[in-house]
Amino acid sequence: MAERKPVILVLGAGAGIGGHVAQRFAAGGYHAVLCRRSDEAGLDRLVSEIQDSGGEATGMLLNAVEEGAIEDLVFRVERDIGPIEVALFNLGAQIGNRALGDTPLKTFELGWRMATFGLFRLAQALFQLMEARGSGTLLVTSATAAVRGNAGQHSHAAAMGGRRMLCQTLNAEFAPKGIHVAHILIDGPVEAPDTLGKLLGPERFAELKAEKSDGKDELILPGELAESYWHIAHQHRSAWSHEVDIRPFKNVPWWNN
Repeated sequence: MAERKPVILVLGAGAGIGGHVAQRFAAGGYHAVLCRRSDEAGLDRLVSEIQDSGGEATGMLLNAVEEGAIEDLVFRVERDIGPIEVALFNLGAQIGNRALGDTPLKTFELGWRMATFGLFRLAQALFQLMEARGSGTLLVTSATAAVRGNAGQHSHAAAMGGRRMLCQTLNAEFAPKGIHVAHILIDGPVEAPDTLGKLLGPERFAELKAEKSDGKDELILPGELAESYWHIAHQHRSAWSHEVDIRPFKNVPWWNN
């Protein structure tokens, strides 16, 4: 029986960060498990691209806010595919700009359920397995909202700020047990068709790419970002990074903006 490959579990596997990280890890010898809430056709395309390049991948649709969904996912992947050595929590929680009076209670809570509670549930299900093995990595995609709350971002900033603090508490408890927790703060726009592209619409997204990308490197290229995720996941434990912030070279950092 062939030896099973290590697994990277990607929650939030769209065509941007999640999909490119899955591709990079599959190229590096991992079995990539890609999970997203909808767009089964897009998920199948990502899986096929990895397989056509000689990698191993499995796609699963997942509604992360459903009770037991994340916990059952971890159980099934460990049982049927292999040990999860790396997990990427890449679920977004951006609901757009909403004034306080235009933010329903359920909408505010949904941001927390996606960004913070979902991460807590993943860690609770997965870390006991990683702890027993003595190793593992959790990569958490974050945003500028985790460190700066702007008007109209009540739900998003509260959820992402909570995500950041949760990463710190997880690191404090589990880093000494061999589990690497990395909070990766994306402080800039990512050239991703199903996140930034949907937010702007196809015409404005194409204009922005022509203006700032296509060799100008003023948008974060998800393939290059995936290289950073790969590096962080494979740092020697004597030199682990916990929080990293990433932006294009011309962007003003959040602390100076």
